[in-house]
Amino acid sequence: MYLLENTLRPYAWGSETAIAELLGRVPSGGPEAELWVGAHPDSPSQVVLEDGTRQLLDQLIASDPERALGNEAVQRFGDRLPFLLKVLAAAAPLSLQVHPSSTQAAAGFAAENAAGIPADAPHRNYRDGFHKPEMIFALTPFEALCGFRPVSEAADVFERLISAVEATGASAPALLADVVSDLKGADQREALRGAFTRLLTTADATQAAESVATALASVPGRDAATVRELTDHYPGDPGVLVALLLNRVSLDPGQAIYLPAGNVHAYLSGLGIEVMAASDNVLRGGLTPKHVDVPELLKTVRFESVSVPAVEVRHTGLGQELHCPPFDEFALQRLELRAGSDSMASADVPLAQNGPVLVLAVSGSIVLDSPRGDLLVPRGSSAFVPANEAPVMVKLAAGTGPDTDQDDDGALAFAVTLAG
Repeated sequence: MYLLENTLRPYAWGSETAIAELLGRVPSGGPEAELWVGAHPDSPSQVVLEDGTRQLLDQLIASDPERALGNEAVQRFGDRLPFLLKVLAAAAPLSLQVHPSSTQAAAGFAAENAAGIPADAPHRNYRDGFHKPEMIFALTPFEALCGFRPVSEAADVFERLISAVEATGASAPALLADVVSDLKGADQREALRGAFTRLLTTADATQAAESVATALASVPGRDAATVRELTDHYPGDPGVLVALLLNRVSLDPGQAIYLPAGNVHAYLSGLGIEVMAASDNVLRGGLTPKHVDVPELLKTVRFESVSVPAVEVRHTGLGQELHCPPFDEFALQRLELRAGSDSMASADVPLAQNGPVLVLAVSGSIVLDSPRGDLLVPRGSSAFVPANEAPVMVKLAAGTGPDTDQDDDGALAFAVTLAG
């Protein structure tokens, strides 16, 4: 088992304090958007070896894949860690985006390589050849847009936008009526495709977004609040109107949603644990200064209304709390360890292990205890547990509990492994 040192991504939308406060360290002074824990080649974690030297986690895995990942994982996913854990802190909305399927990712990556597009080119769509299903587990109240809302509901929203603009004495942009017409089409998939495409490709979409934002400046309601929130950060962006085609989701701490391929989504605000297949493929549709490739986006989006894809919690007879979205690459375990007044043994929880595991301690300190030895994981630290290191019990570290000043409630940690 190995302690890890991880890369912090300073994207502009990141909070300056949330990740530092969660992990118990001093803020960097700039935006801290994502902490990457894993072996993705763009920002692989560094392994702290016994002699104090460092090695990149992807290199450690490549040196003995079957030891690190297990034979079954190597057979299914090759000699790479197939999942990635992030701490995500959104102080401002992220881009409207969608992730490709495995087939699309492989084909798109190969095509861009064949075209000679540099791997780090800003106009590149596919950074690797893998899909990127993901989930977000809320640590604080968390706001997101996720999937298309019912078509009839979306049509009602755009009809109300027309009324709101006309109530100001202005003429409603023709684009809004055209979108309503699209949404009232007989085929619901084509209705969504038509409205979505029109909003992203019509020349006067920026003017329409500005007119709507002006009309809703003091109008109550959730949709009006969404328009104001997005306009504050991306004035005139057509994505402001596209957002009204989507479900607005409010997560309480402890709740989670999952995002399959083709699901249009955007995280708006909050702190969470994000888990995904190990890929960095993102196709953007708005609310961003980054590259937007509408034709490629349209080939990727699944045009269907969906209910909010909540991740159900599963509790095992061993005291494990598991969050298992319908993906092969990962499952999330939440580990809450409470100090007992008589014995620390009451706090032990078995680590869910289906091959390799990443562990992150966010409150208190824990010990990973295996037949081969122990590893102390202090608050704010993370660890990689190879597949051959099993079984592992998660325990409270000495000095954690009601008689210390470290954490009266014990410890909280998260672990990611392959789906069972």
